[in-house]
Amino acid sequence: MRQIEHFNFNWKYKNNFDKKYIHKEYDDIDFEIINLPHSNKMLPYNNINEKDYQFESCYRKTFTPSTYFKDKLVFLCFGAVMSYCIVYVNGIHAGEHKGGYTPFKLNITEYVKFDEENCITIYVDSNERKEIPPFGYVIDYLTYGGIYREVRIEYCSEIFIENCLIKTTNVQKDKKTLSLDVYIANPQKNRDNLLIKSTIKKEDKIVRSSTEKIKLTKKTVEKYSFNYEISDIDLWDVDNPNLYHLTIELEMNEDIIDSQAYRFGFREVEFTNEGFFLNGKKIKLRGLNRHQSFPYSGYAMPKSAQYKDAEILKKELGVNTVRLSHYPQSDHFLDRCDELGILVFDEIPGWQHIGEAGDWWQITKQHVEEMIKKDWNHPSVFIWGVRINESQDCDKLYKQTNEIARRLDSTRPTGGVRCIRGSKLLEDVYTYNDFIHNGIKGPLDKRKNVTKKTVPYLITEHNGHMFPTKKFDDTAHRVEHALRHLRVLDAMYGDTEIAGSIGWCMFDYNTHKEFGSGDKICYHGVMDMFRIPKYAASVYASQQDQIPVMTVLSSMDNGDLEGSIRGDVYIFSNCNSIRMYINNTFIKEFYPRKDLFTNIPHAPFIIDDFIGNQIKENERFSEKDAETVKKLLSKINRSGGQFGLADKMVFTKIALKYKMNKKDAEDLYSKYFAGWGSASTEYKFEGLIAGKRVITQTKSQVFKPELSIEIDSDILTEEETYDTTRVVLKLKNEYGDDIIYANDVFKLSIEGEAEIIGPKMIALIGGSRAFWIKSNGKAGEVLLRIESERFGTTTKMIQIIKSK
Repeated sequence: MRQIEHFNFNWKYKNNFDKKYIHKEYDDIDFEIINLPHSNKMLPYNNINEKDYQFESCYRKTFTPSTYFKDKLVFLCFGAVMSYCIVYVNGIHAGEHKGGYTPFKLNITEYVKFDEENCITIYVDSNERKEIPPFGYVIDYLTYGGIYREVRIEYCSEIFIENCLIKTTNVQKDKKTLSLDVYIANPQKNRDNLLIKSTIKKEDKIVRSSTEKIKLTKKTVEKYSFNYEISDIDLWDVDNPNLYHLTIELEMNEDIIDSQAYRFGFREVEFTNEGFFLNGKKIKLRGLNRHQSFPYSGYAMPKSAQYKDAEILKKELGVNTVRLSHYPQSDHFLDRCDELGILVFDEIPGWQHIGEAGDWWQITKQHVEEMIKKDWNHPSVFIWGVRINESQDCDKLYKQTNEIARRLDSTRPTGGVRCIRGSKLLEDVYTYNDFIHNGIKGPLDKRKNVTKKTVPYLITEHNGHMFPTKKFDDTAHRVEHALRHLRVLDAMYGDTEIAGSIGWCMFDYNTHKEFGSGDKICYHGVMDMFRIPKYAASVYASQQDQIPVMTVLSSMDNGDLEGSIRGDVYIFSNCNSIRMYINNTFIKEFYPRKDLFTNIPHAPFIIDDFIGNQIKENERFSEKDAETVKKLLSKINRSGGQFGLADKMVFTKIALKYKMNKKDAEDLYSKYFAGWGSASTEYKFEGLIAGKRVITQTKSQVFKPELSIEIDSDILTEEETYDTTRVVLKLKNEYGDDIIYANDVFKLSIEGEAEIIGPKMIALIGGSRAFWIKSNGKAGEVLLRIESERFGTTTKMIQIIKSK
């Protein structure tokens, strides 16, 4: 039977490489002890020198395999190493790999000595080598360095299961078709007879079992295909992500010589000229692009952090789709997408540049195969991206990448993300980055203008660099950022020819000097780099129906706005209606503006009346004149005091009628729009669903700042590797509303078996900031201390446990 040893703790690391390091006898006492995943260099939040992580480094680890495994094959398996590595076992070259985003495994059997200490040495080159995609020219993201995903050793019999592709078809029928392509590795070219036993379960219930006889061939790897009909199956979809488990066993001479477990879902995907269909049901794809980077540690983050990003996408942002831009990503992230019901656009590494035929092309084709074989059983993956992002047409290369994808997996369409119109379509879906919306033009182009023909069409990026937005920008800028995402989504929902749109992007990210805002950050996200929302995040969050959402896109502080004119206030919510109160006085009940945004599931609310009946009830005007005055004051608030001649004449007539001077008119405006004549103005918004209040938000100009500390989890569980948790610091008022313009400084310290990722002195950015804590391989209690001049010292306890 196959035995797996996770190989992530207690590596030795050095930030340079010398040939003498490969020798087993080398004294590596001056190496640093580290755990995987590992970044070859911790980096600052911004103003990064992207050359800092581009160097050669060395990783070393010893292990002593038991003679129990003497008759087994030994494989060393890597999740990802950036970007080129050579593996030595006991000083002997055992293999190498080019490309930093896909997994690989090496057969190291002939180099291993049993019941003796063996030394694995890995040379890692994290430079941007021009023969390896995505390199060769500039790219708009950083690639970091190191062994940044997990490593394991597998001990296998001489005949073993290399992989299995699980295909589900006819899912809309009572009897669904399940097809298995089982790949059996037979490096010794044995000619034995075997049994392949397969068992399908949902939770603990067996759905189907079968046994098939096979005869091995002289091929080192042979594919064996089986088809079954299965009834009473729950389908996988975005709302009900039902998952099944397949166990495959190889039996020879009544002994089980290998076993592998896979998880999958019954579902079918299809793109047509009319859109995207999941299990025969048309679905609009609403999503965001995701980079896999984190502050300070780059790509090196374990399972819990990968899980959390998927949870943010589904539970906080309410999307049903994510694009892996621009490379295959962690198995953990995809596992959580499977569990949550998030559709995944999976894409090969690259950004605009196509290298020369030769190594670069060969590695690109290798990446297609490695990506597909890594991810083909994830029900969440609905399309293969087999073209370099935003590259020009290259028929010779892309005919080959499409052929590889279709040969390996015929159940999913291919796509290739473009930024050019009228491109040669070799894929099944025309996937296009539509950046037409500049605040005036757009918001989306028509399919016929882009594709020049009637074909399946998906928008894979929008907004992003067209309107970079920082979390600490002024209100008007942050609101416009949100409105641009809203306009695109509304246009997408209203166009039956568009299968969906995937916005750029989930969160801000570090980049090269040619891009970003001068500090090596692209502020393109609907969240900041720490996964803290900007206003634009609420556009997406408000489109789901699972939890009530209400975000008021204003602090109600007029001084933050041009001319101190508030104008209309947008609220993004999935509520049926919103009631507004000012200083506990009911003003009005508002409803979604479906007249302005006719297509999106949940149109925004526009607060365009801050007076209600107050002028009629509190002032000396007649009912008719009160309504006129209300309209005039509202127009002033909306226009910044710009009156037309007709409005001036109306106002003058009323002023004369009620013997009002200029000061009286100014006081009237100030009372109803700039403070109501009191020390402070409190605005309360109540969101209602089916007539029941489900959410409340309060705004006030006077408040007491409070420090909020939110921990994703106060229990860290070490399994295959170390664990992490995110700690979010926010300055809030007593109503729970974020105080955006705050930059308080905090000192962080920790006691116990853990460490803080990144600096120990941090300042809030736009009123909030986060950091991550990681365990170091030992169980125990951890005391986190957060110190501030304003808020004193706060402590939090975190528990670290080791999973058995």
